[in-house]
Amino acid sequence: MPALSDRTKDFTDSVIRRMTRVSLKYGAVNLSQGFPDFDPPKEILQRLAEVSREDYNQYSITWGAQNFREALAAKQSKYMGHPINPNGEVVVTCGSTEAMMVAMMSVTNPGDKVVVFSPFYENYGADAILSGADPIYVPLYPPEFNYNPDELEAAFKQKPKAIILCNPSNPCGKVFTKDEHLFIADLAKKYDTFVITDEVYEHIVYEPYEHVYMASLPGMWERTISCSSLSKTYSITGWRLGYVIASEEVIEVAKKVHDFLTVGAAAPLQEAAVVGLNFKDDYYKDLARKYQAKKDLFLKGLDDLKIPHTNPQGAYYVMLDISEFGYDSDLEFCEILAEKVGVGAVPGSSFFKEPVNHLIRLHFAKRDDTLNEALNRLSDIRKKISPLHK
Repeated sequence: MPALSDRTKDFTDSVIRRMTRVSLKYGAVNLSQGFPDFDPPKEILQRLAEVSREDYNQYSITWGAQNFREALAAKQSKYMGHPINPNGEVVVTCGSTEAMMVAMMSVTNPGDKVVVFSPFYENYGADAILSGADPIYVPLYPPEFNYNPDELEAAFKQKPKAIILCNPSNPCGKVFTKDEHLFIADLAKKYDTFVITDEVYEHIVYEPYEHVYMASLPGMWERTISCSSLSKTYSITGWRLGYVIASEEVIEVAKKVHDFLTVGAAAPLQEAAVVGLNFKDDYYKDLARKYQAKKDLFLKGLDDLKIPHTNPQGAYYVMLDISEFGYDSDLEFCEILAEKVGVGAVPGSSFFKEPVNHLIRLHFAKRDDTLNEALNRLSDIRKKISPLHK
C-alpha cells in the first residue's frame, strides 16, 4: 500500500470533540464542546418548519443564496461600519471552520508563514499546515492575555503572509482593544501582511469591553479577511452556516476555493436563517445580557467553590487552574474529571504552543439548570480527585 499523506502525520483528532465523546461515555455534564443546550430563536425555527414544505431542496448559488447574502451584508455593514457588496464581497461557507480554511488557502502559498496567538483555537495550526504554511506562535500573557508588542513585531519581521486574530478569543475570552487592533494593523501595513479574523463571538462581549472589527480600521479593508458564522449568535451550531467577508479581489479567489471544497452551504438552512439576520439591535443586546447572566452565575459558583479561574472579557469560556491536583497530564485529569466528577472539560494543552498543563477549559453556554448541576458536581471535586502529591 502506498504511503499516506505526510501533512497529517502530527495531527490528532480534535481534542474538543474527543472530550464530548468522553462526556457521553460517562454521562458527564458536557461543558467541553461549545454548543448550547437551549433552543435557537423561535422565529428561526418557525421559518425552518415553513421552509421544509417549500422548494429549497436543491443547490443554492455556490457562494450563497442571494437573499441570505443581502441580509448578511446589510447586518454586517451596520456593525462593521463599512458598506458591503453582497454580490462581490461575501462568500457563504459551511461554518466558520470552512471560512477560516477558505481564507487561509486564498492568501497563502506553501512555505508562507502565518502568525498565530497562543492560546489558540485548535484548528488554526492545522489550517496552516493543511495549506502548506508554517505557523509562528506568539504568546498571550495571563491574566489579561495581552501580547508583548516587541514579540509580535519580531514575528512580523519574519515576513508572514497573514496573522490570525480570534476576537473575542477562544479559549481565553480575550477581547482585543482598539489600541491593540491599531498596533496589529500598523504592523500588517508595515510588513504587507493579511489579517484573517475569526469573529464568531462578535456579539458575546461583556461590559466594559467592546468588539472592534479589524476591517473597519483605516486602510485595513483591503487586507482583512473577516470570518464568522451564525452558530454562536443564533445558537445553531449544527446548521454550519459561516461566511467570509473581504474585498472583491480576495473574494474572487475565495469563491473558487470554497466551490471546490464544499460547493455550497445548505440551501434550506440559509433560507430559514435569513429571519435571524434581519433581527433588530435588541436581539443582540439581549444576547449579551443573557450571556452576562450565565457568566455571573457560573463564575460566582466557581468562586464559592474556591476554584481559581480566568475572567473572560468575551465569548463563553472559562479556564480553571488545576495546579492543586498535581497532574502532569491535563488530558488525564479531564478524563478522570468526566468519569469521577461527571463534568466534561477540555485540556488546556490543546490550545497552547507552550507546555501548559495546569489549565482546563469549560464553557457556560448552557441552561441555568445545567450550569447549576455542573457546579453541584464540581463541589465534590476535591473529594473525588485527590492531589497526586498526597
